Amino acid sequence: MTKQREEFGSRLGFILAAAGSAVGIGNLVGFPVNAAKSGGAAFLLVYAFFVVVICLPVMMAEMSLGRHTQRNPLGAYSSLSGGSALWKIGGWLALITPFMIAVFYQVLTVWLLAYFIGAVTGNLALMAEPTYFGTFITDTRVFIYLIVLTVLIGFILNSGVQKGIERLAKTLMPTLFVMLLLLTAFVLTLPNALIGVKYYLVPDISKINAEVVSIALGQAFFSLSLGMGILITYGSYVSRQESIAGGAKLVALVDTSVAFFAGLLILPAIFAFNPTTDTTELSTSSVSLVFTFLPKIFLSLQSIVGYTGASVFASAFFLLVFFAALTSQVSILQVPLSAFQDELKFSRVKSVVCLGACAILLVIACTVSFGMVDYFTHFTYYGGASKSFFDIVIDVFYDTILPLNGFIVCVFAMYYWKKANLNTELAVGDKQFEGSFTQKYINGSLGTVIPLVLLLVFINTVFIKFFGLSLIG
Repeated sequence: MTKQREEFGSRLGFILAAAGSAVGIGNLVGFPVNAAKSGGAAFLLVYAFFVVVICLPVMMAEMSLGRHTQRNPLGAYSSLSGGSALWKIGGWLALITPFMIAVFYQVLTVWLLAYFIGAVTGNLALMAEPTYFGTFITDTRVFIYLIVLTVLIGFILNSGVQKGIERLAKTLMPTLFVMLLLLTAFVLTLPNALIGVKYYLVPDISKINAEVVSIALGQAFFSLSLGMGILITYGSYVSRQESIAGGAKLVALVDTSVAFFAGLLILPAIFAFNPTTDTTELSTSSVSLVFTFLPKIFLSLQSIVGYTGASVFASAFFLLVFFAALTSQVSILQVPLSAFQDELKFSRVKSVVCLGACAILLVIACTVSFGMVDYFTHFTYYGGASKSFFDIVIDVFYDTILPLNGFIVCVFAMYYWKKANLNTELAVGDKQFEGSFTQKYINGSLGTVIPLVLLLVFINTVFIKFFGLSLIG
């Protein structure tokens, strides 16, 4: 007898779990960094446009493919195409992409764990020093945190969908959002914070160019877990009593809200601590921007609650952000894990072990790419700059390939699976879908405008990243 596939225990559980997969480092680190270096409000405007106009329909298509087939991405493409070798390429890309994203995501999550431990042990003042981050990422102690994190992720993955992923998300996501709101409210009271608010909320349209468009779409796809097979996989665990369209909208709302407030936290903080910041300097912002400014924000709290109180607040926040990253990492890894279970018929325990064995060397290569090992630090050269192994993973699997995967999903859903079948699946559990604006928009755009935009952005991103050229201007 075939074992019944796991399902999320409730609609709230699915929404929080899917939001948990979306809300993580992409929102709390990637979004503020990209907003800072891409014109602030100009980036925010383009990002919001892509979420509503491009990403929501793609989300619904991915979830529908998953729920209809009850399979991982490779299985979904294979079963609906009758085992077509051509469409299996789409399935393999949707498996390899999250696996490689999980590789670099593991490194960033390790940093968050280390910052939590640093705050707990009273090192907040040291962490706020400008040179701390650069020194920390080349310290071999990183490997201790890496071992701890790997064991923790393995335990959660082995616990399953309801007991592991859903339970974790239900507890942590609401708490993180409350903490983010409180911290943002505090930052906005700091002197000169309004300079950052203006930069973040008042758009300068002249700053919108091809690179900003490319970065905004990549950020939207990564932040919403699109093009990674996550939502196909999660869709396979969704009950047929639930509305896919309604769930997708709520996930997008939660995810975008967290990203928005993360930007409203970080950008005003930049100007609060350095009012003379030149916005042109922000164009070279990187992940270190967030890891440098968050400790400064917490340290400034000592005037109100003392150093111990500031350290407690920092510890609580870094713990929650770490768990947000952890839920995302678990969600990302659930995609290849599901493939091991579905396609190779491995047990969950065996799948977890095999997945870890496949990833460990790549994770170590990324970890040592910041100066520990020169070979991986200066791994190759393209686009006019030296690139580390970590840079390559991000450039290929984060910045470049996600729009391509989205393009494949659109074409497959609308022209191979067929529009009528997609509509039928979206109507399951949703009596209001038939004849709605959502249905009309999906039918009119998912097979035309949306894939065209995704393909154009993919091609232009390849030229920008690897050749230092833009086809759009």
